[in-house]
Amino acid sequence: MDSLAFELPLSVRPTFALAPTTELLLFVACGVSLGTISGLVPGVHANNFALLLAAVGPTLPGSQTAVGAAILAAGVVHTFLDVVPALALGVPDAAMAATALPGHRLVVAGRGREALRLSALGSLLAVALAVPLALPVTWLMTDAYPLLRQYLPLVLVAVVLLLLATEGTRRAALAGAFCFALATLLGVSTLDLDPDAPLALGGMLAPLFSGLFGAPVLLDAFDGAGVPPQDDATLALSGREIGWTAGAGSVAGAFVGYLPGVSAAVASVLSLPLVPDIDGEGAREFLVASSGANTSNTVFALFALVTLGTPRTGVMVALENGGGGAGSGALPALLTTTVVAALAGFVLVVVVGDSYLRVVGRANYAVVSTAILVLLVVLSWLFAGVVGVGVFLVASVVGLVPVRLRTRRVHLMGVLVGPLILGV
Repeated sequence: MDSLAFELPLSVRPTFALAPTTELLLFVACGVSLGTISGLVPGVHANNFALLLAAVGPTLPGSQTAVGAAILAAGVVHTFLDVVPALALGVPDAAMAATALPGHRLVVAGRGREALRLSALGSLLAVALAVPLALPVTWLMTDAYPLLRQYLPLVLVAVVLLLLATEGTRRAALAGAFCFALATLLGVSTLDLDPDAPLALGGMLAPLFSGLFGAPVLLDAFDGAGVPPQDDATLALSGREIGWTAGAGSVAGAFVGYLPGVSAAVASVLSLPLVPDIDGEGAREFLVASSGANTSNTVFALFALVTLGTPRTGVMVALENGGGGAGSGALPALLTTTVVAALAGFVLVVVVGDSYLRVVGRANYAVVSTAILVLLVVLSWLFAGVVGVGVFLVASVVGLVPVRLRTRRVHLMGVLVGPLILGV
């Protein structure tokens, strides 16, 4: 392949005229604001706001590229800021599930401000690496995708086995397998449902992800003891060490960015073998790598959408269905949006994160958790009606299982991966 000339499937509608700069910046600013809200509200997944924006996208006066840029900006900024409530309250969504224990160890030790900055640096550097890396990776995947699609169930089985192998004990691995099977059953039973809902662009992803990865953490946070006083923000890792670990996260994000049903949470866990244990504990290195995998996955998922016409994340589903700005002609604007949103996300983590740890960490956890749970119920109803509320409740029960069995929440991604393996 001599040039970056991709053949788009008929399902992807190309956009060859970029929106005016002022319009694009206005919509990007709106997306940054939405991503900030979704990232800082514990229990709210990036998909929720992305799908909400996609639902109202056709009614907005802006061009499709501008609406798509807003959706993408919201998703990118969310990947930066979701670490903030993860450190203060728990793990708010699937993408940051693997970060829980390392990040909490730093907060308990009074190093929460450092943890925030390490996460922000990991995400920003991963984007800087992912944008140029996405070109050769996409060239390879464009040729390899037919073969990958043919053997996709076997590839996904290999990923699942690798995730189970990274568990510390045989008991945790068995518990992870049980959680994966439970989530698979939930996905098979609910993903194909098409309930009546207030929003035209509804679906089961919002209640499923809110229930599996949001509600359980909020329920466990009812008896939270708060965040201890935090020390200064001095980084214990050198620039070279941060760059290396961010690169590991970016490579992991590239690996899963083209696989359907495989999320950034999986990339975070797969980055483990690539992360050197520099400080003797591994907490700082893993935080950088997992944050990098979380954010870089958005870049690779964007290229997968443009070149293969297949959305790999909820944000990309929203971009395809509501933004309509996933054609190759819109790619320069969307890449620019990604860079601008990444810079905004980095600044917001540093500016807002310290205050969030101080204010929310001292709040009444029961009140905060109750308010967010009510919000998640409302979102489930908006996206999937009464059926969505019921699925949210069932998913919340399933989401409580991994912590009780002392295994990772990432195995709950079986809700998407399991049905793909089974071909249903």
